[in-house]
Amino acid sequence: MSATDKPGLGDLMKKAQEMQKKMQEIQKQIADMEVIGQSGGGLVKIIMTGQHFARKVSIDPSLLKEDKGMLEDLIAAAINDATGKIEKGTREKMGLLAGIKLPEGFELPN
Repeated sequence: MSATDKPGLGDLMKKAQEMQKKMQEIQKQIADMEVIGQSGGGLVKIIMTGQHFARKVSIDPSLLKEDKGMLEDLIAAAINDATGKIEKGTREKMGLLAGIKLPEGFELPN
């Protein structure tokens, strides 16, 4: 490859700016995302944002008669379910970055 075949600095800067803009858009989409984590067949529900903030916890009244340990386990399971959904959504959205074509010889870090 000769020096004239290499991408210019201007091309690289343009690609970097495109990637930065796309990353900012994806980060906003992730932050705005809301998921519902559930456990106990839907008896416990947690609404969580993409920033891992719990917005709402819903506990079926029938669970209030159960022992404390069981309720705690169901809440933890619902939180874990929501967190898993956020992580999956984040991976999917970050995969969109792969749609930006870099100049030959450049790769995104793993």
